[in-house]
Amino acid sequence: MNVGEQSLEAMVKWYGSIKKNQGFPAKGTLAGALAVLESLKKDFTLDIDDHTASGGSQIKGASGLKVKLILARHGENRSFVSEGGRTNRGLRGDIRTMLEALKQTPLHSLEEDNRIQILDELQRFLVGKVSEWHQRQRLHIEYSPTKSTRSIIGELLTTARNTNKGGQVAQYLVGAKLEQRLRGSDIEVSNESYSTADVQLDRHGDFLIKDTVFHVTLAPGTAVIDKCKRNLADGFRVFLLVPDEVVFGTRQLADLSASGQIAVESIESFVGQNIDEMSKFSLSELWREFLELLNTYNRRVDAIEIDKSIMIEIPVSLSRKD
Repeated sequence: MNVGEQSLEAMVKWYGSIKKNQGFPAKGTLAGALAVLESLKKDFTLDIDDHTASGGSQIKGASGLKVKLILARHGENRSFVSEGGRTNRGLRGDIRTMLEALKQTPLHSLEEDNRIQILDELQRFLVGKVSEWHQRQRLHIEYSPTKSTRSIIGELLTTARNTNKGGQVAQYLVGAKLEQRLRGSDIEVSNESYSTADVQLDRHGDFLIKDTVFHVTLAPGTAVIDKCKRNLADGFRVFLLVPDEVVFGTRQLADLSASGQIAVESIESFVGQNIDEMSKFSLSELWREFLELLNTYNRRVDAIEIDKSIMIEIPVSLSRKD
């Protein structure tokens, strides 16, 4: 093996040896390791004391911003840590064993440019682990029967939008609602990847149920209205589903183009009302229908999406009832 392969093997073994929770080490450990590898590009010293601040527990230079820049350089732009590896318990020990692993390789014998290139590859390996961590993180939702179903759906959409997943979540929620509502009939609700454009599959919209086309969007504008008008011209009925706060404006926009022909409804109400109706407005049945919605949603996402981070963590208040 060449030096690069030896170094990567050492890093893989180190990663396999450190403590993990649900398959992943503490975020601070990954952040601290990325920061130390960055420091080694400038000063290749493998003594743990040279990488810890006074007091011996914090890793030098492992700020959240520095880690963010390292991740971005390797194509990972999702939020990971705010404080880098400065506050993680056991961090010093993890970094010490990583440095000891690198001591067993011939990295020190390389010219600086070659060594930096290999250190960059080791960072890329760790960035891959950060990406895996993101893939495993699910959206969290709070369920309470004292809240309206519509408001719970609204809170979920807000959480999704805050993590740049709003569009995906909205589409899969509507798909899950339609499937749940039509289960037992001969109607199949299509399940296409969110990233697949309608034109690629020659689709009329996000969903086509018999003679009705459904469009789901968080940012309605003239482009989606034009799609709706084409649907109408082709003889379809049209539903345009948007966030609650833009329903009024979207209805005005739709009526200017096709007065009274486009049904503009809020995603929150469209999904929430379905759950209320299927539970027959019974509190004792409401949790069951809501749990079924989340399970249907997760199954649809899991079937076609590589990024599992848009799946929803089933609330303990629901899973205990199950």
